[in-house]
Amino acid sequence: MESQHRLSQPMRLLGRPINYIFRGLVAASYPLRGIWYFLRHPVYYPLFLSRLLPLSIISFLVYAILFTFAFLPQYAFLALFHGWGAWVNAVVLVLGEGLVIIQGLFEGFFVDECRVDVFDATLLDKGLDSLVAPHRLLFPDAPNSVKKLGKPTSAAVYQPWSLIQIVELIVFLPLNLIPYVGTPAFIIITGARLGTFSQYRWYMLRGLTKKERKKEIRGRMWEYTWFGTIAMILELVPILSLFFLLTSTTGAALWTAKLELQAKGPPVPAAPAAAPRDGQVHDPDEPPPPYVDNPV
Repeated sequence: MESQHRLSQPMRLLGRPINYIFRGLVAASYPLRGIWYFLRHPVYYPLFLSRLLPLSIISFLVYAILFTFAFLPQYAFLALFHGWGAWVNAVVLVLGEGLVIIQGLFEGFFVDECRVDVFDATLLDKGLDSLVAPHRLLFPDAPNSVKKLGKPTSAAVYQPWSLIQIVELIVFLPLNLIPYVGTPAFIIITGARLGTFSQYRWYMLRGLTKKERKKEIRGRMWEYTWFGTIAMILELVPILSLFFLLTSTTGAALWTAKLELQAKGPPVPAAPAAAPRDGQVHDPDEPPPPYVDNPV
């Protein structure tokens, strides 16, 4: 008994960090799963091509201007402190500046409606029509989930436009000036904020109050940090940043579907039909048995 107790105590001590690592890896995988899922479902392509492709071209021009005029001066300044590794910090710094401009100009006003459609369509693919139906018109006879989507019947917001988030991006950009740890710190801190908004649409579909939302966010803060960190890295990719916005939205919906199915529990199997009392099963293709008058 004593030896078992000695063995179980280290296992308990190891179990908690292993659990945290596992939860973080699972959450971090969903933005990547979203890419794979989006690419495997061509019905989603029109949402990107019709709405976000023009904005992607504009974002390319923004990054082109920044790298032409802002990259070299910032690299020269950072090289005084970072040496040969200054180019990494300079690249992330310029990408962060571009992200601030793109979010301030486009994301909150032009992209959010498209993200709502992607999120809702993914939930429909996963059989969660009952979650979406109270908040928007659905066409059940449509050939795919995207065409099932009608007009929202209530406020449809995927991620509320947040001035605080933009201010945080600006405030934390100087972290990239710190050698080695500055760039990872910038990505993780800003990614944590980004992750907390990833399931805002789900909370709205469920009708949660602000207090209830905060409680659920606190319970998943570790997972949101790592989901948001990977999503943030993807958003920093020039030209493809708006595409990755949609794939991360798909990943958030896949995560939501898993949580919904876990909350509902496994389906209850249907009870077998009761057998006749005499133990005989009547074949419907056979004629009925003859009537027998047997008075008591």
